[in-house]
Amino acid sequence: MRAVSANLLALLFLCTCACVFYVWSRLESRLERYKRGLQLPSTFHVGPSPDISAKTFRALLAVPVAQRLHLGGRLDVRNVTGVRDQIGSLGSRDYHMNVDNTGPVQSGVPAKLGSLVEGIFWSEWLEAQLPASFSEEHARAWRERARGHRIVRLEPGCGRISNQLATFSDGAKACVRYGINADQVQGETLTYYLANLLGITNLPPLTLSQLNVDSEQWASVRRRIGGLQWSERTVVSLTEWVANLTGVVTPAPLRQESKGLRPLQGELGNKTTAELLELMQWTDLIILDYLSANFDRLVSNLFSLQWDSRVMERETNNLLRTPRGDLVFIDNEAGLVHGYRVLDMWEKYHSTVLGSVSVFRKRTAQRVIELHRRRDTRTRLLELYRDSEPLSPELGFLSYEHAGVLQNRIDRLYKHISHCKEEYHQL
Repeated sequence: MRAVSANLLALLFLCTCACVFYVWSRLESRLERYKRGLQLPSTFHVGPSPDISAKTFRALLAVPVAQRLHLGGRLDVRNVTGVRDQIGSLGSRDYHMNVDNTGPVQSGVPAKLGSLVEGIFWSEWLEAQLPASFSEEHARAWRERARGHRIVRLEPGCGRISNQLATFSDGAKACVRYGINADQVQGETLTYYLANLLGITNLPPLTLSQLNVDSEQWASVRRRIGGLQWSERTVVSLTEWVANLTGVVTPAPLRQESKGLRPLQGELGNKTTAELLELMQWTDLIILDYLSANFDRLVSNLFSLQWDSRVMERETNNLLRTPRGDLVFIDNEAGLVHGYRVLDMWEKYHSTVLGSVSVFRKRTAQRVIELHRRRDTRTRLLELYRDSEPLSPELGFLSYEHAGVLQNRIDRLYKHISHCKEEYHQL
């Protein structure tokens, strides 16, 4: 009898603990959503939490390396420390911008496939509906302004605590990326200039600055820099702060159950102009992420499908949309440098994502073809980087090995585009 009573009491105790834990977890979840909600514009749609599965790829990255090697690739152990922080999302709550969002795109549906695509390329008519997200003139003016103004305030607002939201003396704002190591800032910066080289304008303007509390730019935030324990002379990136953004869900043609994005009337003819313009920008995103081996966007979602079958139904990491419909590619630090070091682990997913696209922007494809034929990607990227960024010598550039990886990926992308031309030559 005593044993039965003891068992009942133990069971009651366990049930009580479970209830307390559940209530506490729900309260904590509500509090977190409330905090995020305070930072959101009123038009932001808050979907399900992006972390509902404990077995997402981010959770996996926190597991010891030995338990991850069965995933099918050699992982560079030198880059495992702090990986989760290195690829952490800035999220859609912290980016703001001051660009003209007037003139929303038309929503009508063109009647014929010829007005949508020309062979495997988006049509000139459709291209004309989408001006540059961040024009070259805008980017150049912003860089000059950012380099010439004092920073008067640093505060949280750009993701993890190592990044800060900076306010300039003229009231403009920028996100300051202080990398855990140089790979992060280098990856972010070189991906930006690779996008420039390809004519992709969806990345916010970026410039570099070197921390020096005695300089005019940083003197006003000397105490804050000390509190953050930022090291003197470190090179950081400043990226234009972008406002009124909302999250983006992977479109149906690019999900795992689809046959891919193809230049076919039956698959494109029933979409609105706004939907087509978004798909056109997705094709640029997939090209950029493939070339830079950035796994912290669509590729990570594809990886997480093995545990979370609905991951594609939620907002895509590090991708946002302006009210006008422009996609904004943010937080590209996993590209090029770190992405190449862990490429073996992610390559099959990169190839799968690239294989899902058979329609391209003609301008982007032409630049890829040119880089393939001239085989001078490293030289041209380095020249653009050095000509645009005074601090490029301090931050450094790709190693010759990684530059070779980039050229190899350019060549593979060229072969994929050529294959798509052959497959749909009759269109």
